[in-house]
Amino acid sequence: MPAAIIFDLLNGGRKDWGETPPYRALALDAIARAESEFALGNHGAGLGARAGLYKGGTGSASAVSDDGFTVGALAIVNAVGSPVIPGTDVFWAFPFEQNGEFGGRKLDHDFAGIDLDLPRDTKHGAAASANTTIAIVATDADLTRVELKRLAIMAADGFARALRPVHAPTDGDTVFALSTGKRAISEPRFRDLMRMGALAADCLSRAIARGVYEAETIGSMKSYRELFPQR
Repeated sequence: MPAAIIFDLLNGGRKDWGETPPYRALALDAIARAESEFALGNHGAGLGARAGLYKGGTGSASAVSDDGFTVGALAIVNAVGSPVIPGTDVFWAFPFEQNGEFGGRKLDHDFAGIDLDLPRDTKHGAAASANTTIAIVATDADLTRVELKRLAIMAADGFARALRPVHAPTDGDTVFALSTGKRAISEPRFRDLMRMGALAADCLSRAIARGVYEAETIGSMKSYRELFPQR
């Protein structure tokens, strides 16, 4: 069973666990409580997350293709990079937003472009091994292990559509992929795989934005919605 973590030890609370950290027990409890509906933002692994200078969190998004294939993504956003276009209150992922799921804000017609240097709202004082965005993408298409690897590779482009900079030396970005195998794909298989990969990247970019949008302020970690109140 693969696993990954984010660095969130600076989120306050007790850390005097002794010789037995609570993570194994928390994981087993999470499995026992797993349901089809779950909360986003500060819930779950997103509690201590931060994305750039904004409170990060747990995000999710899904899509159904015209012929009924389902693709979903779940992300824990704790990135060095910023999810917001510099000088605006608009998420980088805004072109992929569905039904106002992360605020519905779009660029104004007079938007003049961006400075190509690093955004000022990247995470200050970022250190190695202390940041990452972890994600999982899932589909009901009956993909093989090799095809699932390609799905994860394509889905990773969703990071670049939602965060800037991305895959920095201080990030440990990871994407897992899985399939329920309930729906057969047609020949040639690469065509449906290509479609699933494109959908997965779109869903992952939306999940990242949703994780930040749904997060709430904790201490000095200010939420997007507090910093950018509703227009």
